[in-house]
Amino acid sequence: MAGKPRQNKTNRPRKRAAARLATAKQAVRRTRAEGDSPYHHGALRDALLQAAEKLLERDGLPGLTLRAVAREAGVSHAAPTHHFGDLTGLLSELAAIGYTRFNAAMIAANASGTLQQRGMASAKAYVAYAQAHPGMYGLMFRTERLDMERPSLHQAASSSFAGFVRSVGASRHEHIEAEALSLDQAGAIVRAWSLVHGFTMLLLDDRLSDVLRRLPKGTTVDQLFEAMLKSLAPRPQA
Repeated sequence: MAGKPRQNKTNRPRKRAAARLATAKQAVRRTRAEGDSPYHHGALRDALLQAAEKLLERDGLPGLTLRAVAREAGVSHAAPTHHFGDLTGLLSELAAIGYTRFNAAMIAANASGTLQQRGMASAKAYVAYAQAHPGMYGLMFRTERLDMERPSLHQAASSSFAGFVRSVGASRHEHIEAEALSLDQAGAIVRAWSLVHGFTMLLLDDRLSDVLRRLPKGTTVDQLFEAMLKSLAPRPQA
């Protein structure tokens, strides 16, 4: 009976090295599947949100999927699910960031100046934020894609609305309680919101270019916006 062939001792170190490499690769795959590589837990969550915002502004909402976010962040496709549950959860957390930044911009614009100057600055800040972050601004108003009861989003959106209510109240020289509006107060809030939001959407959709074309050369969007707001003031009788 033939004996077993002898193993080549020179191949043993190579086999051990290959085994160690395979084990290391398996460990990396397991870690990534858990959503913790190549970031620490908290850093990965932030990285996923940053990747989602980048995709949103670059590719629009249709291009923002969990797999696309994972690919953009360079992590396992399971990582976004691990941190946000589903796409609605991710979008809701992203919208919460948008509302927080938006509210901060409005507060900064309303920090100084006369009442009229603060009102104008706040309105301009509203439009400027949307121009700088059109994808994020659009997401903030896509309530059918968001979970508005998610704590972070609910708080951020409520704070933003309360800030807008305070601004309208200041223009009317009265305190308005955001959670207990009179019909007259609600009418004033919706009127102001409709004007600014409507102008913003026309601007983002490039529907104002034809109007600007008809104006004197050099007229800016900012000047057109100011003219719209000033036209709301009652004209003195002749």
